Amino acid sequence: MKNSTTRAVLFVCMGNICRSPSAEGVFRAHAAAARLDVHVDSAGTHAYHIGEPPDPRSQEFAARRGFDLSRQRARKLSTDDFAKFDLLLAMDKDNLARMKAACPAVHQHKLKLMMDYASQSDSDIVPDPYYGGPDGFDLVLDYLEDASAGLIRAMQQKLSKIPSKT
Repeated sequence: MKNSTTRAVLFVCMGNICRSPSAEGVFRAHAAAARLDVHVDSAGTHAYHIGEPPDPRSQEFAARRGFDLSRQRARKLSTDDFAKFDLLLAMDKDNLARMKAACPAVHQHKLKLMMDYASQSDSDIVPDPYYGGPDGFDLVLDYLEDASAGLIRAMQQKLSKIPSKT
């Protein structure tokens, strides 16, 4: 990692149309508010929806909270992503296992669960809302806002430990 700080974060779920684009939008807003210079993206472990925008329900519920997902397009996780990103966060254990299976050993330390950064929720995964009702999309956003705030805190703590160059 560059100077022991995270400068590029990739959020990963299965199809890249619900959870990971929502995580990208939520975290991008939190990082901007915290004035953190970080590259943010999302991807899916499966190629079901390549090129498609996020699920309309994800966009609608995110917009209600002030997060714009409209410019995002689904893409599949690539081998290059493991080298390009400093941190790759899976939404659940199945997708984390798929990432671990595809990730070169040298980059395994970059793989974690998104909910590792949550402090207000007991869940260790972000549940997939795709086949459920509207409450699932709100719950996903609750979890992502909690975990994003925790990730911001973790990044700020790392940055505060870097000696200045003056």
